[in-house]
Amino acid sequence: MKDENTKLSRRNFLAAIGAGGAAGVAALAATAAQATPVTAEVLAAGGEGLMLHRADAPYLTGRSDALLKLKPWSDAEAIVIAHVTGQGRFVGMLGALEVRMADGRQFRIGTGFSDAERQAPPPIGAQISFRYRGLTATGLPRFASFWRVREPL
Repeated sequence: MKDENTKLSRRNFLAAIGAGGAAGVAALAATAAQATPVTAEVLAAGGEGLMLHRADAPYLTGRSDALLKLKPWSDAEAIVIAHVTGQGRFVGMLGALEVRMADGRQFRIGTGFSDAERQAPPPIGAQISFRYRGLTATGLPRFASFWRVREPL
């Protein structure tokens, strides 16, 4: 029963958008310059980002190339202090890097690596760059993902 109510509510919402209601939701931004302040509003209200839908594409359920998730990220550097061995599909390869930031915070990064990078990971002592989406309650990078080995300047 709940599924039927959810579908009906969604159908009514989409119909309202098509009929000119909720126009602010239907067309938040047409260009990247227009999306910037809208994204800031969404983030300030506690949202993660925007879903951008190609204007000329029909509405489809599920994933499609007409829908793009726009979530801002930050980046930082850290020093590799240890290699954690992989499990499952990554047995015999790198599972994660144990890293330390300049301020002393330590954590693991276990995603963002190609298979080649897992087979020949950055050496201990290497400086890496990683991307993340905000900080946890304990001040560690949330959803940290390996980006690249940082070349010395």
